[in-house]
Amino acid sequence: MNDNAAEPAFPRDIDDLRSMSVLLASAAADHIRARRLELGVGGGRAEGTGVKSGRVDPVTVVDRESEALIRRLVASLRPGDAVFGEEDGGAAAVPGGVRWIVDPIDGTVNFLYGIPAYGVSVACEVDGRIVAGAVADVAGGRVFHAGLGAGAVVRTADGREETLRCSAPDDLGVSLVATGFGYDSARRATQGRLVADLLGDVRDIRRIGSAALDLCLLAAGAVDCYFEHGLNLWDWAAGALIAGEAGAVVKLPDPEAASADGELVAASAPTVAEEFFGALDARGALGPISRCGR
Repeated sequence: MNDNAAEPAFPRDIDDLRSMSVLLASAAADHIRARRLELGVGGGRAEGTGVKSGRVDPVTVVDRESEALIRRLVASLRPGDAVFGEEDGGAAAVPGGVRWIVDPIDGTVNFLYGIPAYGVSVACEVDGRIVAGAVADVAGGRVFHAGLGAGAVVRTADGREETLRCSAPDDLGVSLVATGFGYDSARRATQGRLVADLLGDVRDIRRIGSAALDLCLLAAGAVDCYFEHGLNLWDWAAGALIAGEAGAVVKLPDPEAASADGELVAASAPTVAEEFFGALDARGALGPISRCGR
């Protein structure tokens, strides 16, 4: 649950896997920027857009192209590795193997509307543990990345690298909390009631529209806490590592949990973690959203 404990040594070079995650996320981000201009995306529409779980859950041709690009690069540069992606699935984790966990565009709705908050998330899993990851902020030109036990940094649009460290608010009442909502209307209604109830206990709420970027903003101190129910592994794998390596206290579901299970992903600046998780617990929200009584 809390990933800040001492970490075991892994047989592969984490620095190399971290560099690979940055390369994959950056290449996909470059492709997305170019294709968005070519397609003339805007107003919630783009050529080749379909839906997945429901009419408000879009997938674009650029999502598919981004994932396909990452798969080609992995096959070329590390042909023995597996890839597990949002759009085309993939192999389960293999003992002793390396698996790349990919969200080709996290924040597709933002991408479609021209809201500059969507990213590419790439995490590297070894023996069931996330050991490296990168999240490319496509519109902002930044790349957040981390290695297990090696800290987290952001590479800015002008190429500078800055160490990431989460914030240190005095208490929950002055903490800015990020969250997100699912695509299912009943779940969104439950999440909305939870947020409304929590709002009086915190500085304010932010709904940015990309779980991966939410976790990176937490790592950068741009928000103080984050929670969301019903994410998939590709949504949180890289961002949670980055947040944890920046000093956040992180609570994660089992990696095999699916969105339908409604499990919680949460992270907090350490100075308010006990208070934040206590506030969620008081509302029955540390468990799956289906068990939340509000």
